[in-house]
Amino acid sequence: MKKSKSKLIIVTDAWYPQINGVVRTLTHTRDELIERGYDVTMLTPDVFKTFPCPTYPEIQLSLFPSSQVAKIIRNIAPDFIHIATEGPLGLAARNFCLRNGLKFTTAYHTRFPEYIHSRIRLPLAFSYLLMKLFNKHSDALKKKKKTVLSDLKTRGFDNAVLWSRGVDLDLFSPGRTKRKKLRPILLYVGRVSVEKNISAFLELDIDAEKWVVGDGPQLSQLKRQFPDTVFHGAKSKEQLVDYYRKASVFVFPSKTDTFGLVLLEAMACGLPVAAYPVTGPIDVVGGSRAAHLDENLEVAVKSALKLSKSDARAHAQNFSWEKATNSFESFLRRAQVSGDYSVMNNPYKVNYGVNRAIEALKNSLSGLRFAINEESAFRQELVLAVPMLILALILSVEPILKLIMVMSLIFVLIVELLNSSVEAAVDRISFSHHGLSKRAKDYGSAAVFLSLILCLSVYVFGILQAVSV
Repeated sequence: MKKSKSKLIIVTDAWYPQINGVVRTLTHTRDELIERGYDVTMLTPDVFKTFPCPTYPEIQLSLFPSSQVAKIIRNIAPDFIHIATEGPLGLAARNFCLRNGLKFTTAYHTRFPEYIHSRIRLPLAFSYLLMKLFNKHSDALKKKKKTVLSDLKTRGFDNAVLWSRGVDLDLFSPGRTKRKKLRPILLYVGRVSVEKNISAFLELDIDAEKWVVGDGPQLSQLKRQFPDTVFHGAKSKEQLVDYYRKASVFVFPSKTDTFGLVLLEAMACGLPVAAYPVTGPIDVVGGSRAAHLDENLEVAVKSALKLSKSDARAHAQNFSWEKATNSFESFLRRAQVSGDYSVMNNPYKVNYGVNRAIEALKNSLSGLRFAINEESAFRQELVLAVPMLILALILSVEPILKLIMVMSLIFVLIVELLNSSVEAAVDRISFSHHGLSKRAKDYGSAAVFLSLILCLSVYVFGILQAVSV
């Protein structure tokens, strides 16, 4: 008998047509896992109604995805669930897992709090608190490098584990270039946005050509500000190879990236790296002969120009997607879904989020309609509540006492509804006489009786207070 494949759902708010490190990491990981026999489903925004993310329109955020996410997970019944991002899809999947007692893993791809801080100045402590709450119940928070892992541990992320990255060494490789370089070429590849700190690179006073490959919200501004820079726009990974091969140094000015796949791609093509000594570059190239890190980016670039292309290539060969996926898979196994899907297969539990609220309102109104039409006791109490409500409002007593009198009326109606629900449940089982059925109905009747005594006592007290004034 053929062994069935392990089913994995990867939930991500970042996906094609975006081209970034997160998308490429998940693509390579998915492909590697499929080769290992996994049945992988990518739960991405392309099957949802979306809207552009403020300040980052390339990212399409899913609109009210909870119900559809729940349906997809329920239908697939996966063995493993990995939540890659903290967006609407990630949040919907996380909440579904928590409601149904399902294990899952998460990932920390970017220093998102720093990204948000650079855009809207939201305090880092608040953003990290939100991220901590999001990842709190994850069985493994996969992190890419040691310095970030240490930082997360310091911030209270006790479930953080190490997950490295890889590079396609066959595609990204050194090669001959037809272009005769008159001056050194300094290359940046990545998203063109404020958190990438690209202006620090373009402001360098170095006799060299400066190339920027990528797209983003800051592109038009930088074009105006730095007319001597060559902006090539976004390129496919196959096209990137030629740019890496033609360049002299890869400049990585970001201080917020947690890894930077482009660092590996550049080095795999024999391109030395210049960067700040911060998280990401330290982990990827720190202590190697493939890069120079310095607080002064100009010093880093000038030193990197002297480095060997062969040393850069040799360092990149330490990274592979096979090793990275081994790490991913080992922690994935810790979070295998162990419960049955009976709860998720309940056909009456299919609505979540806004849809759930709407359906709950419809059910509540339906319950009131049934009570009025079919429960004489509820009708009597509702009719009696009208003059008693008026009495509470016109009595000359303190506002707080008026409120208590009104709440006591509502309490009676609530208890009557609960009593009616007990009676309906008992009758659903059987109309035949049974001692336990009688006891259940008597308990409900006693609850109504006590609520009426309470309400009457409150009104007597209110009337006495009004008379004594």
